[in-house]
Amino acid sequence: MSSSSEAGPSKTTPDLSLNIPLHVKYIQNLDKNKDLAYHLTAHIRLNGVYWGLTALEIMGQADALDRDEMIEYVLSCWDDEAGAFGAHTEHDAHIHATLSAIQILVMQDALGRADVDRLETFLLDRVQPDGSVTGDSFGETDTRFTHILLLALTLLGRLDSLRALYNDKGLDLVVDNVRRSMNFDGAFGSRPGAESHGAQVWVCVGSLALADRLDIVDPNTLGWWLSERQVPSGGLNGRPEKLPDVCYSWWNLASLSIIGKLHWIDRDKLIEFILESQDLDYGGIADRPGDWVDVFHTVFGLAGLSLVGFPGLQDIDPVFCMPAKLIDKLGLRKTYTTLPRMDDKYPTS
Repeated sequence: MSSSSEAGPSKTTPDLSLNIPLHVKYIQNLDKNKDLAYHLTAHIRLNGVYWGLTALEIMGQADALDRDEMIEYVLSCWDDEAGAFGAHTEHDAHIHATLSAIQILVMQDALGRADVDRLETFLLDRVQPDGSVTGDSFGETDTRFTHILLLALTLLGRLDSLRALYNDKGLDLVVDNVRRSMNFDGAFGSRPGAESHGAQVWVCVGSLALADRLDIVDPNTLGWWLSERQVPSGGLNGRPEKLPDVCYSWWNLASLSIIGKLHWIDRDKLIEFILESQDLDYGGIADRPGDWVDVFHTVFGLAGLSLVGFPGLQDIDPVFCMPAKLIDKLGLRKTYTTLPRMDDKYPTS
């Protein structure tokens, strides 16, 4: 599955309905057109499979893709030298691809097919003495990788191994690095001293939720910063004075959900912005109305709609970005709030 799209620009829907069958078909077709964009996105192919599967889960259509074929593809991305997963067959292992592989296998009830011990070793090797986390052996650090580390270890049931790292200070070091990435506006950056950004807020707030350290967050200040990201069109941006983008319907809303401030945004205006970003000819959701669609914005647009209670969708967990019923079943749910599921004001096809 590719994160590219063979479809055209999004077409505005006058009745503001969500066309679920069309979006399911769009995801099913992602691997059928081996165009240039398909080959240029090999570096995020496994992530694209996770995005597509999660989108289908939200729409209640998880069986729309072949389970066995998906599992075999995930396993083909294993980098035996590193003991983790790459983004595509014969690609080097990376922490992001590894999380996507774990999430897919958990959603498909196939985690037993993976070498959990080697995955644990790879993940723990990413933790640096200052608490920062690298994506691979080349050493780039980012708070995104911190959230990925904690998500992956939690799903593997190996978070205690992080606690034991660095003389039983591993988790504390990681948490402190996140704390030092918090800015005066209550939001977070990619590392200490970096600019606040909506996506980085989610990974940092999600990290603190997984570590049971949300006490570090000032919910009122952060909630203000996040709610200020909504612009007159109803969409959300990631930083002040930037254009709105459908993907922030996830990053910003999930953070607001975790800190209990989801009601601080205008739900109806946001829903309209997302629905207007649909492609009504071929399916999929774009970053904003009139642009080209892709699976990345499709999943996060749907996830944002789920968080605000859009009718006909399945619940999504704002910490894991996985089906809430699955996270509940695994006993991994953290505290968060969502908006009540709406009536049929916005119909689904």
